[in-house]
Amino acid sequence: MFDLTGHKALVVGVANDQSIAYGCAKAFRAQGADLAITYANEKAEPFVRPLAEALEAEIIAPLNVREEGELDDLFSRIAERWGRLDTLLHSVAFSNKEDLHGRVVDCSAEGFALAMDVSVHSFLRLIRKAEPLMPEGGTCMTVSFMGAQRVVDRYGLMGPVKAALESATRYAAAELGPKGISVHALSPGPLMTRAASGIAEFDALLNDAAERAPTHQLATIDDVGAYAAFLASREAFNVTGGIHPIDGGYSILG
Repeated sequence: MFDLTGHKALVVGVANDQSIAYGCAKAFRAQGADLAITYANEKAEPFVRPLAEALEAEIIAPLNVREEGELDDLFSRIAERWGRLDTLLHSVAFSNKEDLHGRVVDCSAEGFALAMDVSVHSFLRLIRKAEPLMPEGGTCMTVSFMGAQRVVDRYGLMGPVKAALESATRYAAAELGPKGISVHALSPGPLMTRAASGIAEFDALLNDAAERAPTHQLATIDDVGAYAAFLASREAFNVTGGIHPIDGGYSILG
């Protein structure tokens, strides 16, 4: 069994105990990793800090991914406390409701730019900050969805945004591979998180996924966490650039 003892992992995107990022943080910790966990703002802190403390996170810090100063402060703390970083897990996405619920062709330029910045470019910014702390290699992961590769009703603007995220993952993997840094996109099937609750009629998608998936089971945050922990391990060092479905086989169906 792989072991992450002494491994240093940064987890960005925990909102509550149903978050995919929380499932990953739990799995990293269960395998022995030391954690840095961020919360988005003061409003989110009361929900995130108790979870981080229960996981004995060594660093708990605010991070608005659009604030360069907060990025700098976070990575300064990581460098001072650990001197290195082994794994980065990015699970951050955002779209204005009117852009998410409307037609993609009607999306405003400002709304498109905002969704791309928060959901895609923030991953690249985090990788850029993490790279100097990974001199002996490491793993960077983000979270996508099958709406990146095919049309999912009511997923709207986030489909093209996640497609860009997956493409960025492949390019980053190619660029960082020579340094021993792998880059991945985890692609869970439909599962209920706070972010998913903003998608209209998402319950219907959940029910359809459970009925049609070969396993007849929805993925859980623990399923995603287990997969992420493997990708973070040394045993997965020669795996990179992939979009990894974790969905009971739902995505293989026509």
